[in-house]
Amino acid sequence: MNQLSKRRTMGRVSGENAVIEVAWLYYHDGLNQKDIAEAFGISRATVVNYLQEAREKGLIRITLAAPAFTTHRLAAELCRRFGLTAAYVVPDEGTTQEQQFMRVVRGAALWLPELLAPGDRLGVAWGRTVFDLAAALERHDIADMTVLQLVGSMATPYGFTAEACSTRLAQRLGARCLNLHAPAILSSADLAAALRAEPIISRQLAGIETLNKLLFSVGTILPDSHIMSAGLATQADLDHYVAAGAAGVICGRFVDAGGRAIPGPMEARMIGIPMERLTGLPMGILVTPGKDKVEASMAAIRGGYVTHLVTCTTVAEALLSAAG
Repeated sequence: MNQLSKRRTMGRVSGENAVIEVAWLYYHDGLNQKDIAEAFGISRATVVNYLQEAREKGLIRITLAAPAFTTHRLAAELCRRFGLTAAYVVPDEGTTQEQQFMRVVRGAALWLPELLAPGDRLGVAWGRTVFDLAAALERHDIADMTVLQLVGSMATPYGFTAEACSTRLAQRLGARCLNLHAPAILSSADLAAALRAEPIISRQLAGIETLNKLLFSVGTILPDSHIMSAGLATQADLDHYVAAGAAGVICGRFVDAGGRAIPGPMEARMIGIPMERLTGLPMGILVTPGKDKVEASMAAIRGGYVTHLVTCTTVAEALLSAAG
């Protein structure tokens, strides 16, 4: 008696057992929806509903192997043109801006565990991209790993504060978390200097400089950018840096088109990792989910912050076009 015949002898099942049975037959045994419906005496619509319920409850995981995205023509061209170690390019044809964003974030969440190793000290920036990436990440346990908060805290209206990003990511990776218990920016340079000299903060600042890998997204220089909405920069600050040639924001610092930090009124008042510690790392993972970040992403690539890039086809084409 084959497996399908055996299922027919079982009669009807209900509740979560039915969801599990249907999911097993469909995904593991390779049966089609029609045969499953006949085996259990249910409609095909019910089978579809059971499969959807299984996905929503997290009972099944559907993934595509990384080479499907890292060997993509555009991924290979990005590596060749920009000297990257690897690129992960997801398709985005026919997607809305939000759908495009989520595809890139989920792609980054799928690829990230493959890029990490026991003993890594992963420095993370802040923002919606990193926060949602952590939410999409499956639980892993990477031995002796530490996640480092690279920028101090800020009052953001969105919930994805720097400490929330690093803490959530550490929880997903089964890692220790080293948070930076200080504001991202102070009202005066003297106050910032005094705070950096505090033994607790001094030790934390020294700790975050031990990173060997970096996970980040870039910020834009638009008036509605996160650095503005979080209160790190004022309109006067933004105007100053734009006039000085700012092309984007990396870890709360304005950089020019070549990825160089721009001197200005904010630097002496900020608490966070020095920009020079973010270049030349063994791995810098940049996640770029939208065309609004093309200019800033180009700056990060030129500045030597990036070895690995996660993006979508539309952004990949825009990056290659911007490179000339």
